[in-house]
Amino acid sequence: MNTPRNIVHMDLDTFFVSCERLLDSKLKGKPVLIGGTTDRGVVASCSYEARTFGVHSAMPMRLAKQLCPEAIVLRGNSGIYSKFSNDVTEIIKETVPLYEKTSVDEFYIDLTGMDKFFGCHQLSSELRDRIMKETGLPISFGLSTNKTVSKIATGEAKPNNKIFVNRGTEKPFLSPLSVSKIPMVGKVTYRKLCDLGIKRIQTIQEMPIEMMHKVFGKNGQVIWKKANGIDNSPVVQYSERKSISTERTFNRDTTDVKKLESIIVAMAENLVYQLRRGNKLTACVTFKIRFSDFQTYTLQKRIPYSAADHKIIPVVMALYKKLYQRRLLVRLVGVKFSHLVEGGQQIDLFDDNEKIINLYQAMDKMRERYGDRSVMKAAGMGAKSISRWNPFTGEPPPLLANRRQ
Repeated sequence: MNTPRNIVHMDLDTFFVSCERLLDSKLKGKPVLIGGTTDRGVVASCSYEARTFGVHSAMPMRLAKQLCPEAIVLRGNSGIYSKFSNDVTEIIKETVPLYEKTSVDEFYIDLTGMDKFFGCHQLSSELRDRIMKETGLPISFGLSTNKTVSKIATGEAKPNNKIFVNRGTEKPFLSPLSVSKIPMVGKVTYRKLCDLGIKRIQTIQEMPIEMMHKVFGKNGQVIWKKANGIDNSPVVQYSERKSISTERTFNRDTTDVKKLESIIVAMAENLVYQLRRGNKLTACVTFKIRFSDFQTYTLQKRIPYSAADHKIIPVVMALYKKLYQRRLLVRLVGVKFSHLVEGGQQIDLFDDNEKIINLYQAMDKMRERYGDRSVMKAAGMGAKSISRWNPFTGEPPPLLANRRQ
């Protein structure tokens, strides 16, 4: 446990834009916006040339185009970005002993002990060079003794560079930086810190941890530790989950169409929420039905990558209506999402508008706080007991309790 750690944080620079530039070299050096192309759309990614005009991701596209009228606006293609992301992942997988993929364009790598055989900085640099050579994508990295300092270092290294923070120099490296650089310090917390006159990390370093706890609670203690370069969180071995699913077996076989449709909507809605919760998108929807004679049928459909209720639930219901034509008693129904990819944190910025994204984010916040069924579609209220479950933490799928008559 006392062995000094060597943790690398790698982040592909303006990833979506870089992918588009590989496909079209004419975009190089020009301001590029990727996201919803209508005025109600949202910016998923923007080039550094566009950022000089004040544009940033998650900004309404209408405002972004006002700030940067000459920008080239592209709708984006999550399938292409996923392919490039997988190419980078394969290179990292072949090169290092332990890595964690936290999003479609971001990785943590644990090189602890590798300095006995290679210099960790040299190994990181060689890996970065290989990624750029084989994929053509620019990538930055930070190397230090923990995740927090490495992530902040990567941010300081961008664009397309690297920073090595030696052991024992974490605090001096962090001290002159803005408190907004600390991971987990969002807009609200940043405003609170500024209201208290705390704008630089050095100020937090000079404060007692008890004071931060008094003002911000447990989060204050975490912020204080991060500001002081303290972070013992491990790099978690990455494994790609390919699908999530849930099934419902009825205590009595049924032909109650309203009951069936209500439960299917509730199951699909809950499963789509788990996609967003796990930062995933799906490209394949499958519906399963088993009749009282134990004959089982499944039907699937490929869809554009999404984690949005209004896109996925209608597909589930369409598959159900195609399969449920025998009017026999139904014993079981199931929903499955497969072909999962990382990077669903903004739901689907290439197609959805700001209003829809804000709606889903508000609903998901309520579910996180009050439970998965605190917000639900009226059509799914017939399913009264869908359990709380996060499929991306290793927990088994829920056994949905039968609805009592």
